[in-house]
This record gives sequence, C-alpha cells and structure tokens, in this order.
Amino acid sequence: MERVEQLRSLLLKNIEIKSCKKVMTHHTSDCLFCRIVSGEIPAAIVYRNDHVMAFRDITPVSPQHVLIIPLKHIASLSDLSPEDESIAGHILLAAGTVAEILGITESGYRLVFNNGKDAMQSVFHIHWHLIGGRTMGWPPFPGLSTVHG
Repeated sequence: MERVEQLRSLLLKNIEIKSCKKVMTHHTSDCLFCRIVSGEIPAAIVYRNDHVMAFRDITPVSPQHVLIIPLKHIASLSDLSPEDESIAGHILLAAGTVAEILGITESGYRLVFNNGKDAMQSVFHIHWHLIGGRTMGWPPFPGLSTVHG
C-alpha cells in the first residue's frame, strides 16, 4: 500500500494541470467531462497525464469505480479519426496505472466502454469505466439498474 501511495503522490506532483481549451483540439463548453478537465467542475482525480484523466464515478457500481477519459473531446467511438489512434493506447496504459493506484491489480478489474444511447452512454465524451473491488459475474451486475453509461 505504501508503494501505491508513493506512486500516486509522484504522479500528482508531476502533473501539469492544463486547461481543457489548451489541451483539447476539440472543446465543447457544455460537455460535463470537458468542464471537469478544465477544472471548472471539481472531481476526485485519481490520475492524470498529458493525454488522459481518471476520476471517481459519482454513482459507483462497485467499491472502485473510476472513469478514464481522453483530455481531447471526442463524443463517441464513431467520431474517432485516424489522428486519434493513440488515444486508446493511452487509455489502456492508464487503466493499468489506475488499477495499481486503487490496489486492485492482483484481484482484478473490468474495463467497460458504452458507445451510444442503446449502450447507455449518457455523457457524450468517450470514457471507459474501470470497476473493481468486488467479485463480478456475467452479465455484469445482473438485476442492477443503472441510469448512466
């Protein structure tokens, strides 16, 4: 646990907080996640680098539930362009770091992406849910109703 705290402390000390407008080539002022990236809306940030940000979900479905988002505004997978190719890689690498910070690397975690309204995407800024800290089944959380995606 001490190593995790040291890692988290080091990461947060070395993060240069940049405004959403400076980092993102596409910024939407009415996007909830863009406003979190810019610091306009507070969030419990777990991790941030020059490409992605991870923060705690406000309606968690498990003891550890963090959203990982690109700093650049991209509404959905359908809006990805060839210039966005590295974003998925940055998010996957961040997922491993976030899982280590949360202390769930060994016990396991799930990375979930919802794309579009039928998949329950409610914030149209691509984001991955990293969930863990409890035993999961399949389908995920049967019988649990949720209102966000």
